[in-house]
Amino acid sequence: MKQRENFGSKLGIIMATAGSALGLGNIYRFPCEAGANGGGAFLIVYLVIALAIGTPLMISEFIIGRRSRSNPIGAFRILTRQGSAWPIVGYLGVGCAFLILAFYTTVAGWTLGYLGKSIAGHFNGQDLAQIQVQFSSFTSHPWWPLVCQLAFLALTAFVVARGVKNGIEKYSKILMPLLLVIMVVLCVKSLTLSGASEGLKFFFSPDFSKINGRVLISALGQSFFSLSIGMGALITYGSYISKQDNMTSSAIGVVLADTLVAVLAGVIIFPAAFSFGIQPEAGASLAFTTLPMVFQQMTGGYFFCLIFFLLLVIATLTSTISLLEVIVAALTEEMHLSRTKAAIVGALGTAVIGVLATLSFRTGSPLHIAGRSFFDLLDHITALYFMPLGGLFIVLFVGWRMKRADAMDELTNSGTLKAGIRKAIYFIIRYIAPLAIAVIFISQLVG
Repeated sequence: MKQRENFGSKLGIIMATAGSALGLGNIYRFPCEAGANGGGAFLIVYLVIALAIGTPLMISEFIIGRRSRSNPIGAFRILTRQGSAWPIVGYLGVGCAFLILAFYTTVAGWTLGYLGKSIAGHFNGQDLAQIQVQFSSFTSHPWWPLVCQLAFLALTAFVVARGVKNGIEKYSKILMPLLLVIMVVLCVKSLTLSGASEGLKFFFSPDFSKINGRVLISALGQSFFSLSIGMGALITYGSYISKQDNMTSSAIGVVLADTLVAVLAGVIIFPAAFSFGIQPEAGASLAFTTLPMVFQQMTGGYFFCLIFFLLLVIATLTSTISLLEVIVAALTEEMHLSRTKAAIVGALGTAVIGVLATLSFRTGSPLHIAGRSFFDLLDHITALYFMPLGGLFIVLFVGWRMKRADAMDELTNSGTLKAGIRKAIYFIIRYIAPLAIAVIFISQLVG
């Protein structure tokens, strides 16, 4: 089997994989989902699903990746007999990463554009109505959002083209600590606002009566989106983990880091929203209209607005890197392209679909299907269908198709680590995770 690049250290594994998980899914999408699904109630459900199901699922993808030392398509081909249908799951993962990257770069472009706006002071002295007009004008502009989107894709392709150690790992080690520092600074500022306690109460005091099927489905979809499950990224990153590294502790570290960032995002946004009488389910407007207005009313508002959008840019970049890497790994190993060519081809291919997602925000755009914008359609089918299906097939593969001895060999690093908790993890992978995903997924289809 040919030699492949590995991450250079355990820190590199956690930083890069956490970078994949920590992105707009935590900072932009999680507060929106929590705001729309009961705040504290959603947080509790999300934590349970992320820890009990998300961790074993992440480990399952690591097992497939490291065992095969290949991209998602090649991984299932290598680990099964010739003619098996299992490689379809790999194609599903790569396709899912492609579609997510396509619409994700729409919002990525917004973050880059809004970083520029904050630097130029475009929000100074603006009230909520004026900032809302700015957002509408920006997203429906004929070319400016496209320029920002393509610039972000080019930056992503540059990092990925440099490789695993010199690109993904190197930049993750810089970006992830910077992201955490910025979040802590914003948390401290948010907690000093008058009325912040109401926001904290909404976020941390659960009303269990609000937990229903919709909350469960939303929390499952959010955990998959946030942890990068079912989209091929973790299989790809798992293939770069050396045989000496502890996959279990790395996965737990990533899930805990992901949860921490999601909680910090809530602490930043909800106290600020409640302090200024903003509805917590305000959705996209929280990040791109409400918070810029809130920042203008704070002492040092220009500075905090600037670092908030810098935070969004960094978080988005760490995720787009992992998504493009899924595509690049498949192109280099299945199509035998060089890494640089694969990065260019992957970025250009993504741009074709991504541009349509961006253009669907233009006033009067025909890019609407079944009452949804093209952007919303991509978000809907990937978060609620592709990723859960991918996750389901992955745990079924590790729990029932792979030999138990092979799975445990990966979990224990060929017997050098105690089985202990790893037996419990394998039990969850084999029985609990498939059942939980299937029940929630089916309830969504018939609901």
